[in-house]
Amino acid sequence: MRILYKIALATTFMFFLGHTTYAACGITSGSIRILANDFPAIHAVISAAEKCAGGGVTFTKNTTKEHRNLQVAGLTANPAEFTSAIVANSSIVPLLNEGLIRPLDDLVAKHGRGLKKHQLITINGKIMAVAFMANAQHLFYRKDILDKASVGIPTSYEEVLSAAKAIRAKGIMEYPFALNTKKGWNLGEEFVNMYMGYKGQLFKPGTAIASVNNAKGVAALKMLKSLTEYSNPDFLTFDSNATAALWEAGKLALATMWGTRGGTILDDKGSTANITSNTVLAGAPTVAGGSTPATTLWWDGFTIAKNISDNDAEATFIAMMNGISTDMVKANNDAAVWLIEGFVPGKAAAGVSASASAGATPYPMLPYAGLLHSALGSELAEFLQGNESAQQALADVEAAYSASAREKGFL
Repeated sequence: MRILYKIALATTFMFFLGHTTYAACGITSGSIRILANDFPAIHAVISAAEKCAGGGVTFTKNTTKEHRNLQVAGLTANPAEFTSAIVANSSIVPLLNEGLIRPLDDLVAKHGRGLKKHQLITINGKIMAVAFMANAQHLFYRKDILDKASVGIPTSYEEVLSAAKAIRAKGIMEYPFALNTKKGWNLGEEFVNMYMGYKGQLFKPGTAIASVNNAKGVAALKMLKSLTEYSNPDFLTFDSNATAALWEAGKLALATMWGTRGGTILDDKGSTANITSNTVLAGAPTVAGGSTPATTLWWDGFTIAKNISDNDAEATFIAMMNGISTDMVKANNDAAVWLIEGFVPGKAAAGVSASASAGATPYPMLPYAGLLHSALGSELAEFLQGNESAQQALADVEAAYSASAREKGFL
């Protein structure tokens, strides 16, 4: 599958990709059923979309962390359980592989006035999704605690380790650092991020053969283990909700978290003025003397299901255009790095912007990347717990991936 995915993620990734506001979209019939991830920026989009549905329209939504596990089955039904799945770089691929989403060219021509080329996720010449926000994991730090520990702002993961060591040594915090290392998807993503910082290649060039059991893979895994030694011992339960809660409770000085968490962490809810005023969002650190940030760039966007009526498809598209309107952005400016006209970059956007500007790598939109990601998420915990070597953990990853890839016909 030839992915035409060079949507200028590193250079024009960020700002001013405008479109028309649909404040009174006038949908009077149809069924709109949305499946999406569960975080504040997505809630803002869906809430704005829901306002577009007038009398005679049914509107339902399912925002859940389990959306990846629901989307293929939900869109395979005929009619599909959902009329739209909100996706990202990786989660769109299974829907493409199974032919479960429809091309949007006609709907964009009719109702997508002002959408820019950079928002149109185009595959084999057909528009398959509309992107509305950018995202990446990057460094959050407490400047007051770094000052107290007499350490500078870390720009590499080696410096993160030094800062965490100093904070612990001075008795300020026993567990000053966290990242999203929950076993499963989150752990797999942390390895991919770190491996990209070492300029690793997930697959042998031009093939679907996994390529992680090598010196760069071992180094990436050992760096993750060194970092988790400054995390709470229950780090294998840490997802975005857990790390954000620890930060807002004042229990962390350094963390690698998603940019979309920045707005809620910097606001005046759930934390204290001392914590929020001293929280700074910076670009993702480098590693091993490299210049590439150890993270991956992501987009989020919406798709329209194939197995639904044209009327429901059109109603859903119009509603989602309202969901990503300029009015929505103005009301939720700091909830995300929006790829929409009206977005004013602020403190919450700084980390994603810095990571993109420094040349962070886009997460690969390959049909078999998700299989490797799943294998990483399930097989790396044993090493982090000290139960096997890095080489054995990565060998287990490649074996698990190869079995899945052969079953799916990629190998």
